[in-house]
Amino acid sequence: MRNVLIRFALLLVVGFSALAQADRIRDLTTVGGVRDNSLIGYGLVVGLDGTGDQTTQTPFTTQSLNNMLSQLGITVPTGTNMQLKNVAAVMVTAKLPAFGRQGQVVDVVVSSMGNAKSLRGGTLLMTPLKGVDNQVYALAQGNILIGGASASSGGSSVQVNQVNGGRITGGATIERELPNNFGTSNIVSLFLNQEDFSMAQRIADAINSRGGYGMAQAVDGRTVQVRSTANNTSQVRLLADIQNIDVSVPIQDAKVIINSRTGSVVMNREVNLTQCAIAQGNLSVTVNQTQNVSQPNTPFGGGQTVVTPQTQIDLRQSGGALQTVNATANLNSVVRALNALGATPIDLMSILQSMESAGCLHAKLEII
Repeated sequence: MRNVLIRFALLLVVGFSALAQADRIRDLTTVGGVRDNSLIGYGLVVGLDGTGDQTTQTPFTTQSLNNMLSQLGITVPTGTNMQLKNVAAVMVTAKLPAFGRQGQVVDVVVSSMGNAKSLRGGTLLMTPLKGVDNQVYALAQGNILIGGASASSGGSSVQVNQVNGGRITGGATIERELPNNFGTSNIVSLFLNQEDFSMAQRIADAINSRGGYGMAQAVDGRTVQVRSTANNTSQVRLLADIQNIDVSVPIQDAKVIINSRTGSVVMNREVNLTQCAIAQGNLSVTVNQTQNVSQPNTPFGGGQTVVTPQTQIDLRQSGGALQTVNATANLNSVVRALNALGATPIDLMSILQSMESAGCLHAKLEII
């Protein structure tokens, strides 16, 4: 009997261990001060197959080309009307990574800002990329890779995906390094990806349970601070060890996300319902108007022919049956209960809002 109880207890432990979910700290947090920085620049794309900007409608393309040619020692006669079909003005964006070093290459995204039909086959000329402080941090240049395709003939056209924007892999070279204060303080901050007081405390407890990692403290629902007296090199090793620590994920808040633009509804597994009754129906109103001609009874009676409108209004309501939704405690049951209503995603949004107001939907309703 004792052996049976021991085996049963072991099975319970294994079962609860399988249900418990653990994630690494690196997947739950980001390190304070370690982030990307946005870069932007204005440039020209050349070598297009007649799909560039129409310079009469985009004069800044001609002005930019004149400025570039003057820097190369070429003077365009005053009053020259250049008809450029193979040039397009573009905006170039990139991300300067954390700890980016001089000479390192990064990817850039090129997007047309004029009326060019396509950037396929184009080459981006050297474009300075500036940061928020208006300083140049990288130079971009190279051949653009377009993921879309388009064709036109005889007034008909077909297009797949976007052809007015593309990407250059390794198209920008970092020329200036961004100052970084990593390692100058004895406190390392970890920022949670999602605000959660329980998760912040669990991360702090997990770090403190490992000896030699310093003292961790949950400051709020978003920040965990780790105090250490190590220098810059040791902080790298400290973070390398901390980020691989597994933390059990607590029960999440029950949420229902509604996208009013696309009509999509997404809910997590913590959503549950209590028993309620729902009436769902469609109301349609049809208005028909016809024109009737009214003529006098006798040809010479002195009457006048007139046109009289006749309006008919028809109101119909389909469905509307009162349906019962039973209490459910798991996501599959919630989905089955909502599908039983036979409502469209648009109708489901109103139903969920009403259920939350009635108190039978136990979740946070968020509309984006």
